[in-house]
Amino acid sequence: MNIEEPQFHRLVSSSTSRIQLWDRVLRATNVETMLEVGVWRGEYAKQILEQCEFIKRYYMIDPWATLPDWNKPFNVSPEVFEEVYEEAMTKTDFASSRRVVLRGRTKEVIATIPDNSLDFAYIDGDHTLRGITVDLINILPKVHEGGLIGGDDFTDTPWQHDIRYEPTLVCPFSIYFAEAIDVPIVALPFNQFVLQKRNKSSFTFIDTTGNHSNISLNKLPSMVNKSAIKRTMKQIFAKIGFE
Repeated sequence: MNIEEPQFHRLVSSSTSRIQLWDRVLRATNVETMLEVGVWRGEYAKQILEQCEFIKRYYMIDPWATLPDWNKPFNVSPEVFEEVYEEAMTKTDFASSRRVVLRGRTKEVIATIPDNSLDFAYIDGDHTLRGITVDLINILPKVHEGGLIGGDDFTDTPWQHDIRYEPTLVCPFSIYFAEAIDVPIVALPFNQFVLQKRNKSSFTFIDTTGNHSNISLNKLPSMVNKSAIKRTMKQIFAKIGFE
């Protein structure tokens, strides 16, 4: 299925949840081999593996480790990460014959996956500029011609987790990436996106949500982020003796 076709847009736009959206896409595109980057507790993997019995191989990439260079809320202690890892394994144990667990960062383990072997890759890991850059560039060769790369946290603000944390830049970087390699990309409901690897194609950005008419980073923060800025500045002033 071509993601630029109206049929595809109707399919995703009528979905009532993130899982239903991807279930429909995986069925419509006959996905048998896929990758998930950023498994966390395994809830997405569990639901997809339960509902999509046609998936024969499901790669799972996640370091499940405290990272010194990753400033995001889910960078928890080693003890918590071990619990999270065990939970992910327990949730997906019913599909142990179909899953391939690759514990590590994308660059450390991606060579395990053969080039041009994936029907679909889902990115829900490190959403910083560094993270989405590393993931998209390293995953692209693993997806075959006509295959899809999708992902989460395609938000309309970089301050997804407020200004104390590194910005989330899945949007607009994934759009720029698609433009650089001349492939179509579609903004989907529930802060999702999908691009299609096609050698003989041209760049288009289709927004099925109406939320991304302005992808500039030079936008005023939302009211929530303005509050976060005021709160942070108040804390700074308090530390240096100003009220």
